Amino acid sequence: MPHPSEHEPAGRPLSGVEAAALAEGLQAFATASRLRLLWALLDGELPVEELAQRSELTPSAASHQLRVLRQARLVAVRRSGRQAFYRLHDHHLPDLLASMRHHHEHVHPPAGAFAPEAERTSAR
Repeated sequence: MPHPSEHEPAGRPLSGVEAAALAEGLQAFATASRLRLLWALLDGELPVEELAQRSELTPSAASHQLRVLRQARLVAVRRSGRQAFYRLHDHHLPDLLASMRHHHEHVHPPAGAFAPEAERTSAR
């Protein structure tokens, strides 16, 4: 696990080159099937077959999307014989995925999910 001193401050100005690279990297998150694969990996390393099952994808579709995620360095692979086991690439990803979900819940709350108790009680 990298030490915080190994990273530049997150609040520093964003150059055009870095903004373009970040935008390109974020495209890997723009497919629902890839997000389901990443969420399945929050539980730890899994073989392709189990990832496909948990993500409701065919093994072929899962393999294709895992290849994209591997190229984007969002997942890493370990091979054991003929079987491939995937895991999240680094320790930043669980926090990033959680933040993405929490942001979505904040701007698109489920109906009634965040209503004050008085409002939920009066709605009954």
